[in-house]
Amino acid sequence: MEERYDVAIIGSGPAGLSAAVILKIRNKKVIIFGSKNLSAKLEKAHEIQNYLGFPAIKGEDLMKNFQNHISSLGIEITEDSITACYSLGDYFSLTSRSNKTYIAKSVILASGVNFGKPYKGEEEFLGRGVSYCATCDAPLYKGKKVVVIAQTSKEEEEAKFLSEVCEKVYFIPLYKEETNISDVANIEIIKDEIVSIEGMMKANKLVLKNQEITADGFFILRDSVSPKQLVPGLELDENHVKVNRNMETNLKGLFACGDIAGLPYQYIKSAGEGNIAALSAVKYLSK
Repeated sequence: MEERYDVAIIGSGPAGLSAAVILKIRNKKVIIFGSKNLSAKLEKAHEIQNYLGFPAIKGEDLMKNFQNHISSLGIEITEDSITACYSLGDYFSLTSRSNKTYIAKSVILASGVNFGKPYKGEEEFLGRGVSYCATCDAPLYKGKKVVVIAQTSKEEEEAKFLSEVCEKVYFIPLYKEETNISDVANIEIIKDEIVSIEGMMKANKLVLKNQEITADGFFILRDSVSPKQLVPGLELDENHVKVNRNMETNLKGLFACGDIAGLPYQYIKSAGEGNIAALSAVKYLSK
């Protein structure tokens, strides 16, 4: 017989951990799937300046605080990847990569966004010149030169924001639509094929098919991959899970929070949504 849980949480970033803390305090039987390192994105964040109560804290230090918090409550991470989650009426069946099946009355999706296939050098320099969040890391590049690699036109607003902080922004659109930022003086639009990101201790060069760009920072802004592959029948809002203010999805007993629930991709926003999702799950379980 499969072990049954009140709530299964998919994802061990700020959203998932925040949800786990609330559920543990509410005496619910919880399993949280993720990594013992909690969040690779958070671990490699150079400095976070907008997390209330922790001014200018390194990602690895904030992650240690998260680890200490969950350890104090006896919360452990199950290092198993969920490959499918099926709603079966009053419960959910979750299948893992290790071919195990888990049963839960409720599920919270907090798996973040899939940033797609990485460019050569991207993972190597993540946190050392490569970033996925302009809002988070823009202050680190004040008066410097940066590159923005944008998958959709929505990222043009991020480029505009960076242009207000940085000396120069090289904008590389990966979409077919015409750009609407050509009138911004310090933004240069470059249409070329990306080959690799290079450097020594930190990234300092983007190699394109027809040229090379030297810069101080490289922002890779991608859209998320459809979570429908994970949960059949799940309703989306563009490429994110559609939720209401209670983090409820269209499937009864299924909640979503953090980056997977939409922009902005901010750690503090994710933690807050994890709190809401957990409280909503508690209310659902009490019915």
